[in-house]
Amino acid sequence: MSTLATKHTEMSLRGHARAIAILGLPLIGGHVAQFAIGLTDTVMLGWYGVEALAAVTLGATYFFSIFLLGSGFAFAVMPMVAAAAGAGEERQIRRSTRMGLWLSLVYGAAAMPLLWWSEPILLMLGQQADIAHAAAEYLRIAGWAIFPALLYMVAKSYLAALERTQIVLWLSVFGAVLNALVNYALIFGNWGAPELGITGAAIASLVTNGVSFALVLAYALKVLPEHELMKNFQRPDWEMLGQVFRMGAPIGLTTLAETSLFAASAMMMGWLGTVPLAAHGIAISLAGLTFMVHLGLSNAATIRAGNAFGRSDRDHMARGGKVVTVMSLVVSVVGITLFLAIPDPLMSLFLDPADPQKTEILLIGAGLLAAAALFQLMDGMQAIALGLLRGVQDTGVPMVIAVLSYWAVGIPASYVFGFVLEWGGVGVWVGLIAGLSVAGLFLMARFWKQSIKTVGAAAARG
Repeated sequence: MSTLATKHTEMSLRGHARAIAILGLPLIGGHVAQFAIGLTDTVMLGWYGVEALAAVTLGATYFFSIFLLGSGFAFAVMPMVAAAAGAGEERQIRRSTRMGLWLSLVYGAAAMPLLWWSEPILLMLGQQADIAHAAAEYLRIAGWAIFPALLYMVAKSYLAALERTQIVLWLSVFGAVLNALVNYALIFGNWGAPELGITGAAIASLVTNGVSFALVLAYALKVLPEHELMKNFQRPDWEMLGQVFRMGAPIGLTTLAETSLFAASAMMMGWLGTVPLAAHGIAISLAGLTFMVHLGLSNAATIRAGNAFGRSDRDHMARGGKVVTVMSLVVSVVGITLFLAIPDPLMSLFLDPADPQKTEILLIGAGLLAAAALFQLMDGMQAIALGLLRGVQDTGVPMVIAVLSYWAVGIPASYVFGFVLEWGGVGVWVGLIAGLSVAGLFLMARFWKQSIKTVGAAAARG
């Protein structure tokens, strides 16, 4: 039974698990495909040259931080469209999606100066002059991708909220393949193309995002013509724009706060030296891959909770919330088992067997993966909690919880455990666990103790 139906019979726990899996698996696949784009860039530029890899890593990190703040408007569209679909309000679906697109365009325009004139900012942040210059050259091309990238995120949220998740998956897979092909041609000069190095990587990023948005928009207009997304697009809807902004801005800040925790941990690992930083990079990639599963489940939780929110169906939301939490815990157990049982084989996938530093990296990495085992549990918990809270359109207080957990607990704890107590890399990761644990516990408490109780409250009083 579609969760977009207006009336629901009571769904069993098994039914909830099946519905979440059907909705969540394509979203998980889509996130893995998106993750593969960054992984492909890293591998290919690593083949091309260390300096090119360093410059694009710096530029991409800078771009991603700006992008994440703006992506909050796209994430806001998902629960708003899901709630409108649950309530049978077709007009609200169109209004919220359009204004999500509007805000993404406005944000992109405001962000472009930071991307175009990035070199002095990177120098001010203490980066090497030659790397900062190369990164800035990359961003002068790749920076324009902020527009199609944000618009694509809005369109994906709109389609996912309407349970059109299969197309989201296949478009993400197509984007990953296209990015790899254009990178291979333009970075190295293959197939008769010019050898452009990092400029080629920038062009690949712009092309991939532009084509992906064009395809997703064409699909939406053809398959869902009743929503008329582009009809009179130029007309502002100030009331809805304000609603999307008030929900999206906290989501963007929440995402940025979490990302900055990981960015700070990478910086601290760099203080420890090249080998610890390399081990950290591999361990965080493995943890990131498993996190894509939690993120897909979190998106499914947002859509289903938003749909129940639109129908004022608290009981359905509560059962679904419990099931998706258990599913995330099962994924965590699998990750924990793998990280503790076979750390060396997993780490070795990223290393040249002849690398003289391999043994030292594996030794440090085994400790980090042991920390990542607990990291999995806590990261999954906070991801699911955020997904459920966004479903009931509760984003303000969760933003405060996230900022305090990541910035006031996580970052200081990483420094204290890593450097004051001299636990090294494992100590830095213990700080990550501390920040994520506080966030997960308080966010879960927020949903189950308060937010869910507001669902259907007005109808119950009536």
